[in-house]
Amino acid sequence: MLTTDALMRRAPVIPVIVIDDLTTAVPLAKALVAGGLDVLEITLRTAVALDSIRAIIAEVEGAIVGAGTVRDPEQLAAVTKLGCAFAVSPGFTPKLLDAADDSPCPLLPGAATATEMMQLAERGYDRQKFFPAVPAGGLDYLKAVASPLAEIRFCPTGGIDAASAAAFLALGNVLCVGGSWVAPKAAVAAGDWAAITSLAAAAVRSGRHAGS
Repeated sequence: MLTTDALMRRAPVIPVIVIDDLTTAVPLAKALVAGGLDVLEITLRTAVALDSIRAIIAEVEGAIVGAGTVRDPEQLAAVTKLGCAFAVSPGFTPKLLDAADDSPCPLLPGAATATEMMQLAERGYDRQKFFPAVPAGGLDYLKAVASPLAEIRFCPTGGIDAASAAAFLALGNVLCVGGSWVAPKAAVAAGDWAAITSLAAAAVRSGRHAGS
């Protein structure tokens, strides 16, 4: 099982995926992996999310599959049982953190304020999701906390797109970003997997440029 730090360093973008149609799960994941984005966050926001995770784990070689929008111990237990490589939460609760202490599935918890970031660091989480990134202050907020919370590294998610990703990735306290722009709904609905592979490859190139 990879650590959250290792997962966040594999690729500049973690696709945040909402799957409404189970038949699109495997080809979508294959398209993203082909473009160089192999760490996939499948959100638990739809009725087919768990089945989509199961199918991708079984059928997509090279995919490192995690679950997003994990909000409680029961969901964490369910995705761990499925074999998820990680879990992501939009925030945190004491019950969720307690469950994560006893789970083999690494948790990337979310924080939006310095207080929340400090509370997570106190529990041993120095790798965090900054959510919702743009509404919560975006680049300026991350710059502001970089010095006082120097040990924390972030995956900003929420409101980030292809145009803004590079600016976030250029920050010293950002390891990767989360975003849905690499899997636009229109392309998924049309089955335009080549377009999604192209978007994924462009995201990888953008991340390399930001880190240079």
